[in-house]
Amino acid sequence: MARALYIHWPFCLAKCPYCDFNSHVRDKVDTARWKESLLADMRFEAEHAGGEALQSIFFGGGTPSLMPPALVGALLDEAERLWGFAPEIEITLEANPSSVEAANFASLAQAGINRVSLGLQALDDETLRFLGRLHDVAEGLAALDIAQRHFARASFDLIYARPDQSPGQWERELLRALSFGTEHLSLYQLTIEPGTRFATLFREGKLVPLDDDAAADLFTLTRELTAAAGLPAYEIGNHAWPTSESRHNLTYWRYQDYCGIGPGAHGRRKGAATVRHRKPENWLEAVARQGHGIAEQRELGIAEQASEALLMGLRLAEGIDLHALSGRFGLGADDLLDPAKLRFHAANRLLWQDGSRIGVSEAGMPVLDALLGELVPGDLVRA
Repeated sequence: MARALYIHWPFCLAKCPYCDFNSHVRDKVDTARWKESLLADMRFEAEHAGGEALQSIFFGGGTPSLMPPALVGALLDEAERLWGFAPEIEITLEANPSSVEAANFASLAQAGINRVSLGLQALDDETLRFLGRLHDVAEGLAALDIAQRHFARASFDLIYARPDQSPGQWERELLRALSFGTEHLSLYQLTIEPGTRFATLFREGKLVPLDDDAAADLFTLTRELTAAAGLPAYEIGNHAWPTSESRHNLTYWRYQDYCGIGPGAHGRRKGAATVRHRKPENWLEAVARQGHGIAEQRELGIAEQASEALLMGLRLAEGIDLHALSGRFGLGADDLLDPAKLRFHAANRLLWQDGSRIGVSEAGMPVLDALLGELVPGDLVRA
């Protein structure tokens, strides 16, 4: 049964040049139609994955802080009616730190949002312009102050490893970010994603990314500074006080079931993966035609599920419990992780092992992708 619900709001005021998320700019949005369509999509999911109280809800996008608070409240009321809420449920909304959206924070908190994730992205105005953001630093920090007053929990994002960024520049920016006292930070290296404006500039030779060695140095610096400040990395790009991790994202990384509604939303429930129509208009038409927005539903084989659980779980500082996964999927431990490679990488201190629990060490995290490619058996990856 689903423990978590993801709600996608696909609209933004502008498309950022680095963003490959399912976001769209529209002159007008028919809020009444979107409300009814999201409710219908939600009811369909509850019919197929109900029975357990929700532990978390996440409004992602796009820019969910553009949603009218009354719409957010209506969706939360229906989710509680359909599933029920676990005690101390985490309800997160992603927000842009503009003054217009920050003005809605009090109403969003009243509607039921208790955690906000702010897209600050940088703490200097020149970088914000480079990233195509519509706010400046002063506006962003004012929004953060308002968020910390209205929501029980607050997080914000920063993008680092930007072109020509030096260790000294990033250290000063990150130390300033840590001084604001939020319980959680999401710190991502800039990547050039296909189909984005930055990808076009890269092809034209107008954007030169930071080289891999310099980016690796900033990654190490990031983990050192956040750990020293009491916000260690609990996932490769996410840092939090102990017990303040994003419960919703842990649902993904621990490979638990979740429902996803709205354009482009993914879900995983009862051994099946669901994907909604990406384009907002196509999703609306699908809901009107069939009562839900699903474009594809696919049964996941045991080997594929096991592979995904390994690839997701080894991103976490807590690692994975090999014995528990073996029992869950009915596979032998040696089928899940190649024992020879496990011993080799543990001997080289890229992995740690504590009984049946295995994780990637601090030394292994900078080469996580290559390490996962080595560890997870090929027949699982190909399944």
